[in-house]
Amino acid sequence: MNRLVPALLVVAGLLAAIGYTSLYIVDLRQQALVLEFGNPQRTVREPGLQFKKPWQTVLMFDQRLLDFDADAQEVTLGDQRRMVVDAYARYKITDPLEFYKTIGTEMNFRQRLGAIVNATLRNTLGQVPFAALLSDRRAAVMRDVRDVVAREAASFGVTVVDVRFMRADLHPDNSPAIFRRMQTEREREAREARGQGSETKQRITAEAERERTILVAEAQREAQVLRGQGDADATRIYAEAFGKDPSFYDFWRSLEAQRKALAEGTTLILSPDSDFFRFFRDMGGSDPVRGDGATPRR
Repeated sequence: MNRLVPALLVVAGLLAAIGYTSLYIVDLRQQALVLEFGNPQRTVREPGLQFKKPWQTVLMFDQRLLDFDADAQEVTLGDQRRMVVDAYARYKITDPLEFYKTIGTEMNFRQRLGAIVNATLRNTLGQVPFAALLSDRRAAVMRDVRDVVAREAASFGVTVVDVRFMRADLHPDNSPAIFRRMQTEREREAREARGQGSETKQRITAEAERERTILVAEAQREAQVLRGQGDADATRIYAEAFGKDPSFYDFWRSLEAQRKALAEGTTLILSPDSDFFRFFRDMGGSDPVRGDGATPRR
């Protein structure tokens, strides 16, 4: 009996060791690849406690969305301007078996991905001008870069979700010339805008002056017509009024002449026989106009 106890302990230890080496846990954030003597056997994506043969090994790969920050590099654009570009990529390992067969480890893949991103940036940006990166075309350029990187990364069992610029600056040697050119371009646009504004101002002023001249001419014409009509009406009324008694009109005209001639401060020396006093010669009270002895009308 004493000899059986050690044997049982050895067997229990062997079973415990076999059980320990046959069990493994897959985390919710990971996926596993089971290897047998270095040869891939199966992929395990279900989280929890899993079983394998004691001589098999397990490689864990992250199945979350991963980030990759590429090194900053100098890129020559299509218009021969140089820029310093710092990009990043986001990717996900979707096929652990293909990933292990083609690239092996994630460190190797990140090195390869850096080379792919840098080469794609040089090739794509080398075909576009600097102005494209400052306009709406920038999004289209980045989509082209992402599509190229995604196609090349798909052969490693990896899905590239996005590629973006973290920083895209002009090369220090190009900055002063670019700034001078931008300043010249803005000044040219300002001159064009001022010229167009001056032209519009002159056109509006000329149209307003023409309309004013037309309105004034029409108003003067209407005023002359109305003034002529008024003078004609006044002459007609005067003629009708004075035509009823011409002698009285003659008498009234003489009084008006005397009133104006004998204004304040005026001295006249005239003969009593002058026509100026012809309506006052009859001192007896007869009407000098009618000569009938009636009392003159006032």
